[in-house]
Amino acid sequence: MKTLLLLRHAKSSWKDPTLRDFDRPLNKRGKKACKIMARYFTDAGIRPDFVLCSAATRALATLQGVRDAFDPEVTVAVEDGLYHASAGTMLGRLQDVPDDVGTVMMIGHNPAMEDFAEALADGTMAALEGDMRAKFPTAALAALMTPIERWADAAPGGFRLVSFVCPRDVEAH
Repeated sequence: MKTLLLLRHAKSSWKDPTLRDFDRPLNKRGKKACKIMARYFTDAGIRPDFVLCSAATRALATLQGVRDAFDPEVTVAVEDGLYHASAGTMLGRLQDVPDDVGTVMMIGHNPAMEDFAEALADGTMAALEGDMRAKFPTAALAALMTPIERWADAAPGGFRLVSFVCPRDVEAH
């Protein structure tokens, strides 16, 4: 059994119009959302074995904002290719993850994050998938599980969406 955690980066700032999109930092709301989600990860026992993170500033800041909830020894790969990646590119990268990794977290951007989660979901959790399709907000986490033993076998429709959590859901509890 393998677990895939798809975390969309937290809310970024548009305050400085001279910054390239790649270089935009988190805004105040994004930093708060990271704290909320880090608390959720700790409370829910979410501890990835391997993290794949976009090299964009806002994705790295999101990783930094939730990192304390993970094992300090977790392997992190920061990759330019996850910035503006397509769902297909994300699937290809996932298929290259070593098979001894049980839980992978990918931190990236929309629309790819939402498209990827939708493509992987097998349709058995229609209401939850509907919530995710309606809106995959910043700092939201989709958790998907699959019975495969090798990441190379990851395929569209081969994962069950087991949870979809947004910062506002955590904050409400």
